[in-house]
Amino acid sequence: MRFGMLDRITELVPGERITAERKLTGREDYLADHFPLFPVMPGVLMLEAMYQAAAWLVRVGDDFEHSIVRLKEARNVKYSDFVDPGHVLIVKAEIKKRDGLLTSLEARGFVHGASAVSCRLVLETVQMDQLAPDRTMLEPWARKQMRDKFLALSTEVLSRMPVSV
Repeated sequence: MRFGMLDRITELVPGERITAERKLTGREDYLADHFPLFPVMPGVLMLEAMYQAAAWLVRVGDDFEHSIVRLKEARNVKYSDFVDPGHVLIVKAEIKKRDGLLTSLEARGFVHGASAVSCRLVLETVQMDQLAPDRTMLEPWARKQMRDKFLALSTEVLSRMPVSV
């Protein structure tokens, strides 16, 4: 995950749901082009924030067993509001179904308490050696990287959980 679209995870119930936040500061590079006189977070990045929150939920639920959690489908994506600089996109994702390596989720993004974006996501968990057999030795390293990123995003919520993740 090269570009982190979440600032922090505020709620987590492993195997069930997650809530995370992204504050648009106004200093993001893409705002210069999207749009110069009306800067807003691009819809595709709102979708990316929902995918990233959902991926953390899947990773934690699987105890970081798979280093790769990829977006397989995004259905019924509906945009209904903008995220302006200075405002926070609150992302919520909830698992609806698990079927082997596939997880179906409902995701929503809110600004000012109102819906800004919603969709249904299907995520697929993958081991690195399935994609690149010559890179099997990187799997433990990749899992540690994901665990470290998760800890950086979720310090506050982990302190409230009875069992550490």
